[in-house]
Amino acid sequence: MNTLDLAIENITSPAILAFALGMLAVALRSDLRLPESIYQTLTIYLLLAIGMKGGGALSESSFEEFWQPAVATLALSVTIPVVAFYVLRALGRMDPANAAAMAAHYGSTSVVTFTAAVTFLDTIGEPYEGFLPSLLAILEVPGIVVALLLARRATTSAEGIGEALREILTGRSIVLLGGGVGIGMIAGRDGLVEVAPLFDAAFVGLLTLFLLEMGGVAARRLGDLRAAGPVVLAFAVLAPPVNGAAGIILGDLAGLSLGGSMLLGVLSASASYIAAPAAVRIALPEASPGYYLTASLAITFPFNLTVGIPLYFEIASLISG
Repeated sequence: MNTLDLAIENITSPAILAFALGMLAVALRSDLRLPESIYQTLTIYLLLAIGMKGGGALSESSFEEFWQPAVATLALSVTIPVVAFYVLRALGRMDPANAAAMAAHYGSTSVVTFTAAVTFLDTIGEPYEGFLPSLLAILEVPGIVVALLLARRATTSAEGIGEALREILTGRSIVLLGGGVGIGMIAGRDGLVEVAPLFDAAFVGLLTLFLLEMGGVAARRLGDLRAAGPVVLAFAVLAPPVNGAAGIILGDLAGLSLGGSMLLGVLSASASYIAAPAAVRIALPEASPGYYLTASLAITFPFNLTVGIPLYFEIASLISG
């Protein structure tokens, strides 16, 4: 299957079509919108389900299999925000607060993008290591921490950083992902069978419903594109393929399969819009949401869902082949 066929298969999947429908609804000024309670419930469901799946796989994985990908993931979580910060400072002439805010979003990761990539691999029948969701949990926090520490040198007090870190570590994304991994590890695959009808069989359907709402959320940020400026727009499009290629190369060097390397690339290429915004609002209140939310949610997120996922698979195929 060539790149065009992969892209068409990805774009025409129910989950991505639901995302497009959400964007279209905003363009048509429709009142289509999920109730906030349902949106929050779906967020909790996806995070817990991904964590449990990763924990179940991790319970059957040996230390020898896991430690090299884990080290590679930690290296990416430090390198990506540092490079992003200094690139935006040097080339974009961005002030420290906004550069750090952008770096925090791109140093962390998107659970939904990762989930869409897993669904893509399942659809085309490409295998991958089951412990990949555990790498997602590893990548979620350190990138934000590194970016905030970079900002502290010029703009932020130690108290602000400390409160932001507390918010990250106790926030629902980390608690649910980490807790889900713990549940999966303790229960094991056999123990998870009894909840499989909800957390396995219904997963893709509920993801599709979630992406319907996310399409609307992304479309409502498109109005900020003009204010964001060309540097932010260029970064939001160019950073994902560069970061994704780095993740794929490190994944391959760490011994991951083609599918596993591709998923680590997706994790590296995506940008957070759940954990990072909450932390940035506390630690860097002077940073502009028009920059970091527009870049991560209105540009990078749709780019990765439609073009990025099949692109990273092709890159992984070339490197692994």
